[in-house]
Amino acid sequence: MNSSEFEVRALLSNRVDACVEKDIDRLMSLYSPDIVYYDVVTPLRFAGAAEVRRNFVRWFDEYDGPIGLETHELTVATSADVGFAHMLHLDSGTRNNGILGAVWVRSTVCCQRSNGRWLITHEHISMPGTWPDPNAEGHPSD
Repeated sequence: MNSSEFEVRALLSNRVDACVEKDIDRLMSLYSPDIVYYDVVTPLRFAGAAEVRRNFVRWFDEYDGPIGLETHELTVATSADVGFAHMLHLDSGTRNNGILGAVWVRSTVCCQRSNGRWLITHEHISMPGTWPDPNAEGHPSD
């Protein structure tokens, strides 16, 4: 693993930790001011840090308590000052309606290093058409 890949992996780990802790300021410090973020909720495309911040706060507010966010099958590629990663996330926790649940999402993250610091410049979240059982045999969590 080269140093750029290590740095991008650290950035993504920090991103997960900030989500789990619902630390919006820490989370947004990892994103470029001109971030473009595609999500599974309308309006589907969020452009700029202010819109992305509002979307994350909306997501955080859906949970009563902490968010579980496990990364599976992380793949990172870097070249010079550009990197990208793709992974699966198991998003879990107790929703405000009291229901404990978990969903799998796919995530692609693009990063750029500027002034020696990696920032997320693009993120794309999608959901499978079917809902795999997180406890099923042969699932990525195995």
